[in-house]
Amino acid sequence: MPRLAAALRGLAVTAATLVSVAALPSGAEAQQPHGTPSSAPAAPAKGAKDPKAPKEFVALRDVDPTIRQEMRYYTPHNFMGVPVTGYQKPMCLLTRDAAEALHRAQVSFLKEGYTLKVYDCYRPQRAVNHFVEWAKDLDDQRMKGEFYPQVDKSTLFEDGYIAEKSGHSRGSTVDLTLAKLPALPTRPYVPGEPLRPCYGPQDERFPDNSLDMGTGFDCFDTLAHTLDPRIKGEQRKNRLLLKEGLEKTGFVNYENEWWHFTFQPETFPDTYFDFPVARKSLAGRH
Repeated sequence: MPRLAAALRGLAVTAATLVSVAALPSGAEAQQPHGTPSSAPAAPAKGAKDPKAPKEFVALRDVDPTIRQEMRYYTPHNFMGVPVTGYQKPMCLLTRDAAEALHRAQVSFLKEGYTLKVYDCYRPQRAVNHFVEWAKDLDDQRMKGEFYPQVDKSTLFEDGYIAEKSGHSRGSTVDLTLAKLPALPTRPYVPGEPLRPCYGPQDERFPDNSLDMGTGFDCFDTLAHTLDPRIKGEQRKNRLLLKEGLEKTGFVNYENEWWHFTFQPETFPDTYFDFPVARKSLAGRH
């Protein structure tokens, strides 16, 4: 009997390692920029089959093709300076509830001459793991001049900018902005080009076709706090336009990032997914 019990325990452990999502308690991490400290699962072993998205996930473009998409983590124009692991295609995946809520917001913004533009949507756990590994490499500071000019990289965990879990991995959180129509595409970032602080005047920051929100996207600076009192005039008006428009359709803003919103109630409030950002993750479901 002891041998049988030990064997059964071994089978249980093996089965647990095959689960493709990690169900963990939710809480403050729902509103954290890149997560909250926790034990994060490692990315799948090389050659392992990628998990699929549950049927509740959709491609935003299938729900509303008018919403602009500038998926920064698919490109090297982000705080790490390289494409992020897990972003196999430049597309926005979300739970259907969140995507349909964005569509309702977009309909209202279009009537006023604006369009939503998303920078990031669902984020696989392997991408969060990539952030964590980058944050531990203090020698890699290639993008400091734009994204965190006044922040010491060694304090990114302590300051809450980087952590091991992200509400994005649950599928109902989105990073986005507003652009005035007609909005010409933003030029691509050229690796190695001179960097400009994300908190500088709009005409001195990296060009973006969005409204002036006071900082660029993913700016690791207190000026990015949605209601920072130093943000006034047109910049404050633009932040409130985005915030109030999204709140009407069920989104809640994370107070430390003007661009970060979570649809509530979340479809998966306790589950972190790791399927890659790609159409194939939805294969056979939509």
